[in-house]
Amino acid sequence: MNYRDWFEELDRQDWSTNPSGTVRFALVGLGWWTTDVVLSALESSDICDTTVLVSSSEEKAQDYVDDSPADVALTYDAFHEGSASEKYDAVYVATPNAYHLDYVETASELGKAVIVEKPMEASVERARRLVDVAESNDIPLMVAYRMHTDPVVRRARELVDDGFLGDPVHVYGTNSQRLLEINPNHDQWRLDSDVSGYGTSVMDLGIYPLNTARFLLGRDPIEARAEMVSVHEAFSDVPDERASFVLRFEDDVQMACTTSQNGLEDTELTLVGTDGRIELSPAFHGDCHLHLTRDGVSMSLEMESLDVEREMREEFEYFADHVLSGRSIDADGRHGLVDLRAIEAIHESARTGSVVRIRE
Repeated sequence: MNYRDWFEELDRQDWSTNPSGTVRFALVGLGWWTTDVVLSALESSDICDTTVLVSSSEEKAQDYVDDSPADVALTYDAFHEGSASEKYDAVYVATPNAYHLDYVETASELGKAVIVEKPMEASVERARRLVDVAESNDIPLMVAYRMHTDPVVRRARELVDDGFLGDPVHVYGTNSQRLLEINPNHDQWRLDSDVSGYGTSVMDLGIYPLNTARFLLGRDPIEARAEMVSVHEAFSDVPDERASFVLRFEDDVQMACTTSQNGLEDTELTLVGTDGRIELSPAFHGDCHLHLTRDGVSMSLEMESLDVEREMREEFEYFADHVLSGRSIDADGRHGLVDLRAIEAIHESARTGSVVRIRE
């Protein structure tokens, strides 16, 4: 075997059709991710423009408009009323989880394409309603899984499809961070179960290894078992300061995963098969690296990795390309529903101590 064949460079935008035109975005929710990452990502894009910023107050939105390419500042109420709807073609929703549905409903009624942050909503029931409203209004809907357009991850998926692993056997994943160092406020929304949804670490962090494993394997999980614990006083309202879960995927592929919102940053996803091993380490917080093992040979793929800003630019350009060309989007609402059903099952298993079948 010529091992160089496994290390061919991946075209960074292997999905691109080089469409003409641009997609103008309204950004709903001006938290740090939108203001520090997304605005810069869109400013560097050739096919995406930011024209409208939407926040809780017009003053806050206007402050960011003054330092960005956008030219319209709206309150949430003004957005729901349809103000300046002629100024944008698509909406990016980055509010806390439990509010996604409200803004997708308005965007859908206005006939706008939508990117909604992951997880898609705070519960399966609300996520299902979100999908239904997008489908009933026939608008493009994409869930913002930035790992899908990272070229390192896409190369890993090509290797899986080409048989590098042989038959997939099991997957290991981990994702942890020190949330209180990022935001020391004990009253933040990620620690409020009414807003975050089922919990904090699986919803916010576990969704990365879960969804990336689905993307790489082309398989979905069918049952879950899990344990959770919250120790620090800041996590008293959520069950999963720390969590561990095992998923059984189709074809009996097993996945074991750990997550924590109060641990040293640690991100990894490893797939093991009958013939080979594919490891992403680090994996999910930008700067993703690929390591391969097969037939006693271990190598690291020399590819330029992306930071999170460039990952977001790839994600938005994938979306804009598909909107402009009229092509279907892979990470659509029904794809996102699978993750919410799995997360619901993980939490039910931790609560009941039993293996839970993931509902369809």
